[in-house]
Amino acid sequence: MSEIHDFGVAPVTCHSFDKDRTGLALSLNDSNVKIYKKSGTKWQETDTLSEHGQRVTSIDWAPNSNRIVTCSADRNAFVWMLENGKWKQVLVIPRINRAATFVRWSPKENKFAVGSGSRLIAICYYDVENNWWVSRHIKKPIRSTVTCLDWHPNNVLLAAGSTDFKCRVFSAYQKEVDEKPGPSSWGTKMPFGALMAEFSNGLGGWVHSVSFSPSGDKVAWVGHDSSVSVGDATKGNELTVIRESFLPFMGITWITENSLVAAGYDCNPMLFSHTGGKVSLVGQLDQSQEKESGQLRFRPPNVVDYNQSSMDGDGENEESETHFLIVSAMNRFKNLDKKATAADTSTELRTQHQNTIMQVSIHTGTKASANKIATSGVDGKLIIWDLKSLEKSIQGLKIA
Repeated sequence: MSEIHDFGVAPVTCHSFDKDRTGLALSLNDSNVKIYKKSGTKWQETDTLSEHGQRVTSIDWAPNSNRIVTCSADRNAFVWMLENGKWKQVLVIPRINRAATFVRWSPKENKFAVGSGSRLIAICYYDVENNWWVSRHIKKPIRSTVTCLDWHPNNVLLAAGSTDFKCRVFSAYQKEVDEKPGPSSWGTKMPFGALMAEFSNGLGGWVHSVSFSPSGDKVAWVGHDSSVSVGDATKGNELTVIRESFLPFMGITWITENSLVAAGYDCNPMLFSHTGGKVSLVGQLDQSQEKESGQLRFRPPNVVDYNQSSMDGDGENEESETHFLIVSAMNRFKNLDKKATAADTSTELRTQHQNTIMQVSIHTGTKASANKIATSGVDGKLIIWDLKSLEKSIQGLKIA
């Protein structure tokens, strides 16, 4: 069902796994990146990368080249390579004057993109002569901080979300490292920095996370206006949006061509589907398994009983509802013993995450067919969810 790994009381700001999922890099809301190795069912800390001067904001571990890229509020990014058992950093020149907010390797791992508060995206590629990573900037028409990025499978297109409430698709074609791209559903001509699409869902909300579908034909993003939006390039950039009673999401990823998982302030990953031009909520992945040994129905002492016949202005009888609380018998007597009150005053959530989920990532499989996902949050936990077993155990949960 799920594996829970607790890293203490500090928030897990960001995380990334290596190719075989036995290595883990994460930051606990500070300037360090901690490297862990899987030992049985637990994670053993093996190294700490401590070159950053301020809080680390994003980490990405390249599966094939085994290089880690990190960025920080100190306006720097570093590429880390494992040499003789030690991690060595390579200089990156992103040329930004505000915090670096997000970083992602391209699918071919020959370049990476850095989002920043400078209202630009730095596309970085390796300069062999000088042994450092140089950058080119995508600036227009970004009007605010870039908060999230995701690469198209063709290694050229890049989706970006920002605090100007928009999601955009750019061309990040770099002639020094890329082959000339063929046409895609987003367009045919892709010079560097070209704006291929721009989406706004009509309301105001910072875009917290963005994700291309496995085919690259659709892009999904979540905003602080409690929305999940999908743009479909095969249908003329058709935009579909869902807003319901959930709190804002902080992360989103595709797990099949038509299914997405989003998570955030509700502390509970939610499954969505995009079929027939419509986004719909399928269900929650974290179902409360608490079993009560019996229930008692009682009126708290500070609640007045209004279940009495009273006369209104017209002389008619008016009856209001009695206020009752329903708690388990066991919890009632536990609370009487501990707190001298029968009311359940526990602040513990019924979800496995006890605070906001900050990131959702694929653990096992690919976006086309994910078997497991990983979530990390402000509660210091990293939880791995087995999607196939959850689909079998939760009634009505079907991954399309």
